[in-house]
Amino acid sequence: MGEARAEEQQVVALASTSGATDAVNRRRPVKRIVGQQIPDDILKNESLNNAISILPSNYNFEIHKTVWRLRQAKARRVALQFPEGLLMYSCVIADILESFAGIEGALIMGDVTFGACCVDDYSAEALDADFLVHYGHSCLVPVNETRIPCMYVFVDIKMDLEHFVESFKLNFDPSMRIILAGTIQFASSMHAAKTMLSAEYPHITVPQSRPLSRGETLGCTAPVVPGEHDAIVFVADGRFHLEALMIANPSVKAYRYDPYGRVFTEESYDQVGMRKQRQEAIQKARGARRWGIILGTLGRQGNPRILDKVKGIMDSLGYEYVLVLLSEISPKKLSMMSDGIDAWIQIACPRLSIDWGDEFTKPTLNPYEAFVALGQIDGWWEGGSDYPMDYYASSGGEYSSSYHRKKPQPAR
Repeated sequence: MGEARAEEQQVVALASTSGATDAVNRRRPVKRIVGQQIPDDILKNESLNNAISILPSNYNFEIHKTVWRLRQAKARRVALQFPEGLLMYSCVIADILESFAGIEGALIMGDVTFGACCVDDYSAEALDADFLVHYGHSCLVPVNETRIPCMYVFVDIKMDLEHFVESFKLNFDPSMRIILAGTIQFASSMHAAKTMLSAEYPHITVPQSRPLSRGETLGCTAPVVPGEHDAIVFVADGRFHLEALMIANPSVKAYRYDPYGRVFTEESYDQVGMRKQRQEAIQKARGARRWGIILGTLGRQGNPRILDKVKGIMDSLGYEYVLVLLSEISPKKLSMMSDGIDAWIQIACPRLSIDWGDEFTKPTLNPYEAFVALGQIDGWWEGGSDYPMDYYASSGGEYSSSYHRKKPQPAR
């Protein structure tokens, strides 16, 4: 009986702590957890484990689980999609899967991948793949939405926790109210660090913007943390994701810990300048009569649902518009197509408008800004709120791209 209980706990722990999301329907009976137990002939396969040892020991590519999922799915041709920083490991992983997962072949998709919004099941399907493994990002596009079965592997990265904790103690007073967040790769290390610090630092908050994991921040989606706080401590090797959290919480000082360089830095952001620039672009676009609407085609960055909403608004207002499909949007490219266009709406990455706004020759709005310019909602300067960073949040506005929006419930 004790052995059975231990085995049950092992299975539950495996299902709850894994960094990957696969195509098993969450609404199935609890029995599905048992189906995720990786058999010993995979876990204890000496040849497989020797092959895995070639990969960095502090990077969790979840090879055992991937082999098991591919065997379960009876996958034949598997597409592997990596962000730039992980492409260096792609050939090794492809070789491992071809040797141990029972597949005929693995395809490495080398196009640029900025985030989970770029999950490219369309291209994978066109290449005759029957399974897609997406590395390095969380599950923004649910696996029941993709054209072929898809598995997300977060690639959890272990960092030097002792150095981080000691550096934290050196820089922050125990009485301070700290927001602790970062990118998905360091989520487990963040939670471990909070546990190590909790006795001495009782006011650490790890926020969440659902459907993201607790502590996780995207470049377009970050939580507004209620209450008064003294500092943001962000764990990441770059500041793109941190900037989203800074925009969502503009009054809180921000610091970043780089797990690779093991350096703490104080970060700043031109909150006033950004808002001034975006307000001017929106107000200029309010006078537009002929619009260009861009649907991003880099993976699933462009959401057809938002496109339909924007086109419906345009039709109701009697505005002319032209639809453009682009995989990558740049000021130079748009300037070549802007004759006769008064303003652009880009349904791709909201940060393109925020970060490059002053480089475009015509106002180039993201979906939130377009809804403001077209009179569907008040601007942040008009409605007493602040510039939202909720593009993939389940609580985001009508302009958001979330696939996880709660369905309205009938009145009781």
